[in-house]
Amino acid sequence: MPAAPQLVSPIQLLERRPDMGAKAMARVLGNYLRALRESQSISPVVAGRHIRAHASKISRMETAHVNLKSRDVEELLALYGADPVEQRQIIAMVERSARPDWWQPYGEVVPDWLQQLIGLERDAHVIRTYENQFVPGLLQTPAYAQAVVLSGHRLAPADEVEQRVQLRLERQRRMHAPGAPVLWALIDEGVLHRPVGGRQVMRDQLVYLLEVLRQPGVRLQVASYEASAAATPGAAVTYLRFAQGFLPDVVYLEHMTSAVYLDRLEDLDRYRAALDELSAVAATPAESRLLLEEALTRYE
Repeated sequence: MPAAPQLVSPIQLLERRPDMGAKAMARVLGNYLRALRESQSISPVVAGRHIRAHASKISRMETAHVNLKSRDVEELLALYGADPVEQRQIIAMVERSARPDWWQPYGEVVPDWLQQLIGLERDAHVIRTYENQFVPGLLQTPAYAQAVVLSGHRLAPADEVEQRVQLRLERQRRMHAPGAPVLWALIDEGVLHRPVGGRQVMRDQLVYLLEVLRQPGVRLQVASYEASAAATPGAAVTYLRFAQGFLPDVVYLEHMTSAVYLDRLEDLDRYRAALDELSAVAATPAESRLLLEEALTRYE
């Protein structure tokens, strides 16, 4: 079970982050509903019965796995004894959380299991990622991204491939906006020697990574073969860290046709420790530059 959330008003959080995305807002509201329910010692069964639903719907509402409905939230707030003035503000946030997000035009190529990641990453404080197969999506060049998309969707029509690539590039552009999260990327050394898309595509990608090392909002480390043999979180992982008191951290693990989101404290602690350990033994950004330059000579 995830840790019990603190009873923090979503209104206060919205004042701190007026540009909060719809997915983050839904999670903020869900956390608040859970904290408010538990503060009144009301079980999910009782809460569900109050809105003519099963207890499982309460769980999905509180974890943002279902869209919030104004009527449901209004009835729950009344049951939980929420302040009437705040109730009206909360309902306004519920309606705002249901609005289409920026990525909706890409809906056909955004599976349900990916939507939460895309909706949350812009609201994170730090995004930590470890990749052992490809360059992280937020650091891919257009040609490299196209090669990666094709490797997983070989039979997809050209327009679908292009849509997937453009979605990835738009996610990158949003990472350069004011207030965007810091990106801390760990890349296994093997990624540098895997010629995704061919020699020229890979060469351009390595040149871009060398440029990335100069960007203030990005920390890039290469995990040598020795480092990743000594310490590794295993498969690729993305760790979304949020500002204190905003949202609980989230670990994202992607599979071929699905993804898992972890927010239990013990899971977060284990993945954070694994990333910390690998970061400590991986090459520093300065040493990573040397490894990138050495890899680049292989493609000249």
